[in-house]
Amino acid sequence: MPARPFAVLFDLDGTLIDTVELLLDSVRHAFRGHLGRVPTEAEWVAGIGTPLATQLRPYAADDAQLAALVEGYRSYQREHHDRLTCPFPGVLETVATLRARGHPLAIVTSKGDEIAHRSLKHVGLLPSMDAVIGCDSCSRHKPEPEPVLVALERLGYAPDEALFVGDSPHDMASGRAAGVVTVAALWGPFTRDMLAPTAPDFYIERITDLPALVERLGGRPVAAGD
Repeated sequence: MPARPFAVLFDLDGTLIDTVELLLDSVRHAFRGHLGRVPTEAEWVAGIGTPLATQLRPYAADDAQLAALVEGYRSYQREHHDRLTCPFPGVLETVATLRARGHPLAIVTSKGDEIAHRSLKHVGLLPSMDAVIGCDSCSRHKPEPEPVLVALERLGYAPDEALFVGDSPHDMASGRAAGVVTVAALWGPFTRDMLAPTAPDFYIERITDLPALVERLGGRPVAAGD
């Protein structure tokens, strides 16, 4: 029997959708009037790919202040989401190609489930996804393997039948810990040098390079660096 098509898992922000401006504007709004230390742009970008509360906690004096920062961030994000959220070039076509070839597709993101669904619906990707795993769908988050493993469970796939495409070191660490093939996206905010310590199996320069890579892998398990 031929091996079935690989499952393709995607991170969301920085991989399928361009939201860096929205994320940075949201955190600036959250800290407006805050007397403590405000994260620098580089510090905030480094934390992209982890849950919002995890990113904000080091800057909050207590749980009440953390809750206020989270609400400030989310209020701005909700208000300006549609204006500052768009798919990267080639994403819609690439996802459509993979879908047409029979690959199960899923999202593995640290966004809340509700906002993840909103983002996917806004850019027209929601109907293409067989599962959406956000930070509300599991208890342990990237860089832990749990969100990737939850996605695989929902798809009915094993780790050696899947690959995970993401733009952050947190994505690569999560995918590697889960035992899937890891593919580093180089069009997001993280450079190759920033991703290298997590030893991705593959790097791609453009999302449109993905179908050829997936076809090359076929339906077989792939050793790291193959």
